[in-house]
Amino acid sequence: MIVTAGEALVDLVDDDGELRAVAGGGPFNTAIALGRLDVPVGFLGTISRDQHGQMLARQLVAAGADTSLVRWSDAPTPRAVVCRQHDGKNEYSFLLDGTALADLSPDELPELPERAWALHVGTLALAVDPPASAYEVLVHREAERRQVIFDPNVRPAIFGDVTVYRPRFERLAALADLVKLSQDDAEWIYPGLPVDEVIDLILAFGPRVVAVTLGAHGAVAGSEDARVRVAGIPVTVADTVGAGDSFGAALIAALVDEGAFGPDASLAADTEVLTRAVSYAVAASAITCSRTGAAPPSGA
Repeated sequence: MIVTAGEALVDLVDDDGELRAVAGGGPFNTAIALGRLDVPVGFLGTISRDQHGQMLARQLVAAGADTSLVRWSDAPTPRAVVCRQHDGKNEYSFLLDGTALADLSPDELPELPERAWALHVGTLALAVDPPASAYEVLVHREAERRQVIFDPNVRPAIFGDVTVYRPRFERLAALADLVKLSQDDAEWIYPGLPVDEVIDLILAFGPRVVAVTLGAHGAVAGSEDARVRVAGIPVTVADTVGAGDSFGAALIAALVDEGAFGPDASLAADTEVLTRAVSYAVAASAITCSRTGAAPPSGA
């Protein structure tokens, strides 16, 4: 089982002039996407007991995710207002103060079950304190006995000063086996550095594979021995919410299916394996972009 750890929130998406609440949050979306791709998954995070929180919990169960690691909170569900820009990208504003997101301290972290072979972390839960310090403790605690997947999923409106965030990013990247980020993430964390140089820099911290999504242009991924580029798949875009999470989940699922990643396999991917895995992930991301909200595809 892979445990995804972090925030579960609602995205308020503009639907013909009206805001519609859909489930969101990078770690939550990843759990849903992994479940739909038939990868055993559990979600670790704080979910509100309010109406939105109940919706989030129902969706986890429907996707087949284990919810035994969920911490329930009386604080309200955090919210993100999603505004689609003219260039097709999304701009986020967040309502986080006093919400369930912050309702977790290091001493409240649960023990992971033995069957959990990997931990997936990222997004707001590792950028906003609280609870970022708690989740960083979790990564340090588990990195020696489980594989770690890290997706920073940068939200500039809430991440604050990059010079403050960058050291945390680099500490976590050094503990990770797989790092997935977007081109926008890379440009924010390392401004002015070309994508291939960002991959080389992150690989030097210790991860076995680094993958960078390039929006409509596909993705590039690298390991110590391989570097692959996969072109994007043209689709009619409904919106891009959750596309990166679908990419990340599909990349993991493909690597597991290839036997290159799993409870009995330290992450290792040659050029052929990495090309197939990234191609599958690009296709999953394209399907998500053709749908409204974070709506990842199911496995075939």
